[in-house]
Amino acid sequence: MSVALITARSRSDVATTVQLLQEALHRRGITVFATIDHAAGARSAGLELPDEVVLVFGNPAAGTPVMQADPRAGIDLPLRLLVWSEDGGTRVAFRDPLSLAEDFSLAAQTQTLQKLRSVLDALVAEVAG
Repeated sequence: MSVALITARSRSDVATTVQLLQEALHRRGITVFATIDHAAGARSAGLELPDEVVLVFGNPAAGTPVMQADPRAGIDLPLRLLVWSEDGGTRVAFRDPLSLAEDFSLAAQTQTLQKLRSVLDALVAEVAG
């Protein structure tokens, strides 16, 4: 299984980057299903972790055909963006949806996967610096 991660630097801190991404998703009519604050989870266990948040989001109209083509793709859907603090800066990463075609039987879904990739690229471009 391939894991192609696309990573970029954000021009803002983690909290601001997460807020900007949530606003960008909302403007596009994309549902945020969950916001997972790994650092808060670590603190609740008495551990330390630099700021790290995962946004889980998607649009069932886009993701459902992919899962209809191969239900195993549901392990990677809905889409996710990881935002974390590293070396005094903030990074944003996502798994390239096009790599799903390599991992699952999704050759017929390449156009949809490309559209998902384009959305992720646009979101990251809004916060990159």
